[in-house]
Amino acid sequence: MPNSLLSATTVTREALRVLHQKLNFVGSITRDYDESFARQGAKIGDTLKVRLPNQYVVRSGPTLAAQDTSESSVDLKVATQKGVDLNFTSVDLTMTLDDFSDRILEPAMSVLAANIESDAMTMYADVFNQVNNHGQAATFARVLQGRKMLVDNLAPLAGRTANLNTQDNVDLVDGLKGLFNDRDAISAQYREGYMGRTAGFDFMENTLWPSHGRGTGAGYTANTLPAALPVSATPVSVLNVTAGTGTLARGEVFTLAGVYRVHPETKAMTSQLQQFVVTQAFAGGAGAVSIAPAIILAGAMQNVVVASPNGAAALNIAGAASTPHGISMAYHKSAFAFATADMIMPRGVDFAAREVFDGVSMRIVRQYDINNDKFPCRLDVLYGFKTVRPQMAVRLANN
Repeated sequence: MPNSLLSATTVTREALRVLHQKLNFVGSITRDYDESFARQGAKIGDTLKVRLPNQYVVRSGPTLAAQDTSESSVDLKVATQKGVDLNFTSVDLTMTLDDFSDRILEPAMSVLAANIESDAMTMYADVFNQVNNHGQAATFARVLQGRKMLVDNLAPLAGRTANLNTQDNVDLVDGLKGLFNDRDAISAQYREGYMGRTAGFDFMENTLWPSHGRGTGAGYTANTLPAALPVSATPVSVLNVTAGTGTLARGEVFTLAGVYRVHPETKAMTSQLQQFVVTQAFAGGAGAVSIAPAIILAGAMQNVVVASPNGAAALNIAGAASTPHGISMAYHKSAFAFATADMIMPRGVDFAAREVFDGVSMRIVRQYDINNDKFPCRLDVLYGFKTVRPQMAVRLANN
């Protein structure tokens, strides 16, 4: 039976299928496909608002204490375009789909997926919960500590993933030697890097997790006087620091002496210091450090209690100065969001197609080069990502 020319739709669907298999981090978080980004006559620009859950204060006693509902959201900007550009010959396009996929689409989609995944993984720097095990091999006990942090932050049981860098995976092999996959789990291993499920996590391995470069900062203190941190519902996302030296890198995790996290619902003080993350690189010396989560001392959004508000609180920065460490991540899928949008379809080309698969939209456009009997072709994805609920994720800092 003679081969027939591959169609634009066939090529696009196969490209998306291969891309999907490569994205095990993006594939395990919330994926939003929103056709309104590119809908003719009703475009919403490049920003999608993601609504966050409402929180309320519980009344004690019979007296009504009505409270307003104050909804909050985060902006997910879909503005990053990446693609792969190819040249097909007439011969290429008469191959079977399997041959075409193996020879052309597989390597092209692999490098595109790696770049998209690597982009999305920079969201680790938004996460403030961290299991500190710097310079040590990963252990299953550390993973369970991460699980405890997720439980303490009320992360749902379903939809949790432990996504490990390759070294952490090596170190955990012995701890996971009892891992058992039933037939349903084995049949679900369609995504590269999926290893199995235990302790409430789907375990995956990924070569793209970056290491975190620890800054040189040391000896910093922050003023915790009521004048600086009023006991109110107003978020405080900037700390005025003194007495320290050296740099603080974006993504640096630290605690403040005497600043304890509260239970998300009862607001009762726990015995655990609240962890914070530096959201913008700080050059050093006295000044203002941007942090997350914002400190909120009262109201429905309260997240900390300052046990001793009458003095300066020391910043205890995780890890050794100037020493990078590995990053793995345990998270619920709602911690992060990844969105793609339909791209405009051009006219007057040889062929063009756009397909959506599992929340990822891809466009292919091909034109004929009569001088060289080739078909220059481009495959594009327009995407964005955002850390939506960082409390639903935990960094595993090992090695």
